[in-house]
Amino acid sequence: MIRILMAKLGGAGTESVMGLAKAFRDAGWEVIYTEIQKPENIVASAIQEAVDHITITTFPGADLGQIARIKELLVEEGMPQIQITVSGYANAGGAPALKEAGITEVFPAGTTNGEIVAWARQNVKCCYN
Repeated sequence: MIRILMAKLGGAGTESVMGLAKAFRDAGWEVIYTEIQKPENIVASAIQEAVDHITITTFPGADLGQIARIKELLVEEGMPQIQITVSGYANAGGAPALKEAGITEVFPAGTTNGEIVAWARQNVKCCYN
């Protein structure tokens, strides 16, 4: 079964994150949700939970450099196969830099949960760990 770690960066509520988590769960995947926002802790959780994928939801004010750091840490920990996608407010010019840093896909604000789940069905693979 595909295991997805969900985290958020930046301030604001959890409604959009929880909606996406529910959509992933309804698609048949196991979802691990964390309020943790530090890259080191996100990576530690991803490894501890043996996830296949990390989804980061960003809100206004998020430090997009932290997302690139998550990918760097995964590589350092010998887990470069764990994909990362980003949704939310990363579209304000940040998408090219994130993709260059190894982020698999960036979904701008306004992308529906259905669109993200459809992408994930095609691109997220199980059991890399």
